[in-house]
Amino acid sequence: MNLNRLSWDDLRVFLAVARAGNLSKAGRALKMDHATVGRRISALEFALETPVFERDRMGYRLNAQGRDMLAYVEAVEANVLALGDTLDADHPGLTGHVRIATMEGIASLYLSEQFVELKRQHPSIAIELVTSAHDVRISHREADLFMGFFEPRGPNLDIRQIGQFPLHLYAHPAYLSEAGTPQTVEDLRAHRFVGYIPDLIQLDAVRWLDDVIANPSTGFYSSSMLAQMFAAAAGAGIVMLPSFARAGRFGLVQILDGQIDVRRDVWLSSHQYLQRVPRMRKVAAFLAEIMERDYPVR
Repeated sequence: MNLNRLSWDDLRVFLAVARAGNLSKAGRALKMDHATVGRRISALEFALETPVFERDRMGYRLNAQGRDMLAYVEAVEANVLALGDTLDADHPGLTGHVRIATMEGIASLYLSEQFVELKRQHPSIAIELVTSAHDVRISHREADLFMGFFEPRGPNLDIRQIGQFPLHLYAHPAYLSEAGTPQTVEDLRAHRFVGYIPDLIQLDAVRWLDDVIANPSTGFYSSSMLAQMFAAAAGAGIVMLPSFARAGRFGLVQILDGQIDVRRDVWLSSHQYLQRVPRMRKVAAFLAEIMERDYPVR
């Protein structure tokens, strides 16, 4: 094995193929054609004097040697990113892009405005906020940080609970004028609701209405929390929303205050090696700080 033949460019190609699972996707990420990516992988394996991928009709999968190699190469990647932060910024360590993946509701109704403050503090950090209804593979670098309503699983992840938000029932005064205001949880059986489409729910944590009433009479369904909120604001029925939605600004009023107690945890995960990168640490710390301020773990 001649390690002198290896370069960061070789290892970068290795990472892209390991994460993408095929040459075409890796090529798009690297801005190379798939044939070039394939030649680079072959050259890498020649230099290592051992194969690191298994090829099949599904694509490229890491073999045992490749899996062992991956952790070391990810550590190199983190150090290269940290070095780039240090050398390229007027304020070392606080520049560059950070991609955060989370759910649509908390991204749109809470985080988008919070990041304005982060931008004031660190103008050289650029936030990319990605919304997804399911787990984003941090281990494949689909995002740098993942903020979700469940504890994720995966190798080489740094995972911690950073908050816990309550949920409440809301309705528009026009609906309550028509249907009456429920005074007890039992009264809810006489009301109609706005909720998620059951067979399209990808995350059990959002089945929060089930924690209050079994088999509610639902008149409007949507896979979008935002669509549910605005339907309720138009008088469609009662909706259950996280407190971070601040539903009052859309004309909704809280009902049965103090009679229900439904909460969901908020988890933050990142690749453990990215904790070495200053901008990643700063954004992760910012997320933990605002959640502790606004929605601390009870």
